[in-house]
Amino acid sequence: MNFDTIISGGTVIDGTGSPGIKADVGISGKEIAAVGNLSESTADQVIDAEGLTVTPGFIDVHSHADGALLLDGQHASGIRQGVTTEIVCPDGLSYAPLSHDDYLMYRKYLSGILGFPPEDLDMSSIDAFLGNYHQKTACNVATFVGHGPIRISAVGMKDVPLRGADMDRAKGMLREGLEQGGRGFSTGMSYYPNAYSDTDELVELCEVAAEFGLPYSTHLRNHNPERGFGGGGVAEALEIGRRSGVPVHLEHYRTAGDQIGDISTIMDPVDEAKANGVDVSLECYVYPVGSSFPHTFIPGWVHEGGSDDMMERLRDIETRKGLIKFLQDTPITPMGGNMFTAISEGPNTDLVGMTFEDAAAEKGTTVEELVMELMVEEEMGIGFRGIPPTSVKIWRQHEEDVMTLLDRPDYMIGSDSIPVAPPLVGIVHPRAYGCFARFIGRLRRRFNKPLEQVIQRVTQNPAERFKIDKRGVIAKGNYADLVIFNADTVNDQSGFEDPAVHPSGIPHVFVNGQQVVKNERVTGVMAGEAVR
Repeated sequence: MNFDTIISGGTVIDGTGSPGIKADVGISGKEIAAVGNLSESTADQVIDAEGLTVTPGFIDVHSHADGALLLDGQHASGIRQGVTTEIVCPDGLSYAPLSHDDYLMYRKYLSGILGFPPEDLDMSSIDAFLGNYHQKTACNVATFVGHGPIRISAVGMKDVPLRGADMDRAKGMLREGLEQGGRGFSTGMSYYPNAYSDTDELVELCEVAAEFGLPYSTHLRNHNPERGFGGGGVAEALEIGRRSGVPVHLEHYRTAGDQIGDISTIMDPVDEAKANGVDVSLECYVYPVGSSFPHTFIPGWVHEGGSDDMMERLRDIETRKGLIKFLQDTPITPMGGNMFTAISEGPNTDLVGMTFEDAAAEKGTTVEELVMELMVEEEMGIGFRGIPPTSVKIWRQHEEDVMTLLDRPDYMIGSDSIPVAPPLVGIVHPRAYGCFARFIGRLRRRFNKPLEQVIQRVTQNPAERFKIDKRGVIAKGNYADLVIFNADTVNDQSGFEDPAVHPSGIPHVFVNGQQVVKNERVTGVMAGEAVR
């Protein structure tokens, strides 16, 4: 039998959690055509995988690459890690479904994390959104239906209840988005307009997702906590699961701060809910700090009306003074302990890489005054990340916590990757280039985790949870999304001081049967498809 490609002599770990076996993998067209001894077969291309491991392509369940992929479909930062499917639009932050005017407004609003994709794109539906990526990217692209665009399309960027006819319209858009291929309903309760909602609104929307058996993926509430059951947080998310019947997926759920070293603090309520019938899955990334944009610091009234109205308020000196006093006296989220990662091509790009505190000292002002001033001068185009612990002991304990959490069969990896997209100038969080390689390499070896378990968490687990058919397992008839790596040497190379460095030890990656990484170099092949 003749194949397009035979991957010969590798150790095949099929993604199910079973130990690896010595086998060949034959690819014909987009699919895996055979797994076994193919020594009597021929192929147009034979890849010698002796001494290497062959696994399904990795699925990133939490990626903010949606803007970057529209500007550079090659997406080397992800594909060279072996990520063959990106699930974009978590946290309820998305470009669809939006009218063209609303897309331009929200594009500006999200520019600090997603950059500035082309203005002339159709974002009017999930179907149109996915069409912007289909066969235009190296990786496959799946998407959530985001709470933000649903709310904007239903009632605008306004702090009003979503009820009656407005709720019916929102539910209709969500249902249509899921019918067109959305892999779940996402929200982020640190962001607007999402945080204008209350628990009742979220329950009613989640009843629609429950009809499809698709998850409610949530960044837990810390804004407007009085509107959330139990004050928001995990209590609200689990209550939404109880009342709506939706599967709940907790985004970037890991120990932090005083919780580091005390996993039971965060897992006891989850396990109690699961024991009472709530279907819960979880994700985390393998770094001790996260990344975001300054909007998360700013109270809801400032955001009303959208980007232009928000900028008008921030430009008004007296309004800004009052806001700065609020941020200093009663912060929603303290600003300290962060570093600028991305700034538009304006007058302040020299601040990239500086801590908020150092930048404020250099400018002779306070952190709050500086950040609000930059929001105006850079037209919202600012991103930041946290500063890692100075104590190696605390950092190591956090990593141990994360790897212990990933022992659980309900966990998976979501990188929360925010690749810097032009014209932003920046220094990315290292997770954009290293999260998966760090997990399967450095940390897996340090904590002596079974390779087959680690692979299952980034392949079959997410494929089954988000109903991504024919991916996540090496089996005849499934799509040939494959990663070939050296299990002994694979490693992340990206650090906080020099993050845009690709991993080592992953020589070959296939997407839909086509080679997108060859000898640790991207090939330029745009083999990715929209996952519907």
